[in-house]
Amino acid sequence: MAASLFDQLKKSGLVSDKKAKQVQREKQQNAKQKNANKAKKGETQLSEVAQLAAQAAEEKAQRDRVLNQQRQQEQAEKAKQAELKQLIESNQLRNYFGEMPFNFADGTTVKTLNVNASTHRALVKEQLLIVHFKQSYTLVSAELLDKIEQRDPSIIVRQQSVASKLSKEDEDYYAKFAIPDDLVW
Repeated sequence: MAASLFDQLKKSGLVSDKKAKQVQREKQQNAKQKNANKAKKGETQLSEVAQLAAQAAEEKAQRDRVLNQQRQQEQAEKAKQAELKQLIESNQLRNYFGEMPFNFADGTTVKTLNVNASTHRALVKEQLLIVHFKQSYTLVSAELLDKIEQRDPSIIVRQQSVASKLSKEDEDYYAKFAIPDDLVW
C-alpha cells in the first residue's frame, strides 16, 4: 500500500523528524479547536433553548398566578354571598303580610309592600330594613345593617326618613301635634 505524502516526504529527506512532529502537533491542535468550537456552538444553541424554555416557564407561572388570584377572588365572593344568604334567611321577618300598604323607593321606582300594623310602625321607625333578596323584597332587623353592609351594601333598600329632612326648629314645632296611631295615609 502506498504511504501517505507525509511519509514519502520524510523518507526522501525533505522533511525532518522534528518538523514532522511539529506539523502533527499543529494538526491535532487544529482538530481540538474545531471540536471545541463545535461544542461551544452546541452549547450556545442549548443555552438559547434553555433561555426560551425558562422564559416560557416564567410566563406560564405568571399566568397561573393571575388565574389563581382570580379563582381566590371568585371563591371569596361566593363565600360572602353564602354568608349573606344565610344571614338574611336566618333573620328575615316571616309574618309581616297584612292589609296596610307601605310604599318605598327602590332606585327610581316606587314599590309597595302590604304589611301588618306593627310591621308598618317598625318600618316607619326604621327598626326594620327592606332588603332586595332573591328577586323580591324581604324584611330584616335594622341591627343587621352593619353585617349586611360589609358583605353587599347594594341589596339594602335605603329609606329616606322624614325626620332627617326636618331642622331642629321644625321638629320642635311639629312635636306639639300628635299624630293618631290609626291614621293611614
